[in-house]
Parts: sequence; structure tokens; C-alpha cells
Amino acid sequence: MQAFKETTVWDSGTALNHTYLLEGDKMLAYIRHGTRKPFWFKNPITIDRRGRKFEAADAGLFEREIFTTQVKPVATKEVQGSKGQTYIVNLEEKTCTCPGYTYRGACKHISELV
Repeated sequence: MQAFKETTVWDSGTALNHTYLLEGDKMLAYIRHGTRKPFWFKNPITIDRRGRKFEAADAGLFEREIFTTQVKPVATKEVQGSKGQTYIVNLEEKTCTCPGYTYRGACKHISELV
């Protein structure tokens, strides 16, 4: 497993870069920009690296949270996207695995559930 911090400069200026824990091309967890707590995916998801830039980061950022994450289950809900994709909404942290939340920090999946 390796950790990477995204350094992509986005044209829109509104997208945020996060820190990711990857195993090959699968994303296991990420730390949202401006926070310290990792969000762990129930099932690893494929990350598309095309057109994006990354630099190595300290994987210890994720390891410190493994024990607390495993002890306390996180309340999540699986939701269907408009095109049939399945996303995970973390009900406690109000986060979602959809692209809209990743880029804007908000999405309709969260607003429908909360």
C-alpha cells in the first residue's frame, strides 16, 4: 500500500486535491483536503490517474486510524446513482464516494439521505 497526495492544478479552480491510500490502481481510503481523518471504502474502488499528478505521502496518516475504524463501525448507506452506479454515503461524516462529492464537496445523495 502506498499513500499519494494529489497535486493536480485544475482548470476550474474549484476542485480539491485529496490524499489517497492506494494498492495498485485500487483506492482503499482517502483523506479529504483540509481534514485529517481517513475515509475507508467498504470495497476498494478503481482510481483513474489520467491527467492527474501525485506525489508520495506518508502512509502512516492512514495506519493510525485503522484500529479506531475497525472497532467502531461506520454508519453507511449504499445508493444508486442516476446512471446505475453504486456509491457509499457515510451518514456520520456526510461524505459520498460519487464524483460530484469528490470534486464539489456536496452531492444530491447526501442531501436526500440527511
